Amino acid sequence: MKVGLTGGIASGKSTVSKYLKELGALIIDADKIAHSLMKPEKKLWQRVVEEFGEKILLDNNTIDRKKLGEIIFNNSKAKARLDEITHPIIIAKIEEEMEQLSQENDILIVDVPLLIEADMIDLFDEIWLVYVDQNVQVQRLMDRDKIDYQKAISKINSQMPLEEKKRYADRIISNNGTEEELKAEVMRVWQKIS
Repeated sequence: MKVGLTGGIASGKSTVSKYLKELGALIIDADKIAHSLMKPEKKLWQRVVEEFGEKILLDNNTIDRKKLGEIIFNNSKAKARLDEITHPIIIAKIEEEMEQLSQENDILIVDVPLLIEADMIDLFDEIWLVYVDQNVQVQRLMDRDKIDYQKAISKINSQMPLEEKKRYADRIISNNGTEEELKAEVMRVWQKIS
């Protein structure tokens, strides 16, 4: 079974992935794939630097995700352009890894923050959404990234609302409570498919 795991920024996807891995699922992390494809001098890195300029680079030539984020979180055209450049290459790599790993494991979880936005729904047997109320999401994002309320709201608003993502989800994992409650929620969903 191929499961697409998605959710918004600071919704708890990484924690859910960790719990699912502990339960025996094989995990593919789209963010890790994206990071590896964006290493200096790689094709994707070159295309992003060509588009957004060397101002997004750190001294060691890696892309400064914070600077790039500041550009795209407040500019929908820039965000669309970044997605246009990066999504096809990242999706192709995810599909390649899914092909290799799906033969090794009964349950394959692919953690993809922008799964719906990148039109990847058809790659999966089920879509699981990690859902969190916006007030909880804002607080977690402020705490995690050490940013103020306005920046947190800006980042959250740059993504598809979780309420809208619910329409695409086969299963919803609620993450408004404690880590123990989340672990129990993950176990509940896991038991339905294993």
